[in-house]
Amino acid sequence: MVIKVYIASSSGSSAIKKQQQDVMGFLAVNKIEFEECDIAASEDNRKWMRENVPEDSRPITGNPLPPQIFNEEQYCGNYEAFFDAREDHAVYAFLGLTAPPGSKEAQALARQEPQ
Repeated sequence: MVIKVYIASSSGSSAIKKQQQDVMGFLAVNKIEFEECDIAASEDNRKWMRENVPEDSRPITGNPLPPQIFNEEQYCGNYEAFFDAREDHAVYAFLGLTAPPGSKEAQALARQEPQ
């Protein structure tokens, strides 16, 4: 399974650039394999991202903005959802991945399991 992060390499928004760097930096530091899909350089990437963000996750007006995160074709969420998952130590669950042994997320899951 490959995590795909849809980004815009030529975004004029400093907030979007920061969010993209935040997501990709977190994935890199935690050695989570991911693929960068640039919607600014590829019309196919832009079209695919826009078509595959679920209706209930789209903005009321306009198109979904990067970063958008997928596990293969399965939608994970946008930056806000990623940020919330990170704050809750639930990024692996958010990404549809198994938390590595010893991670805060794995420890939290172990405490929740019935004895």
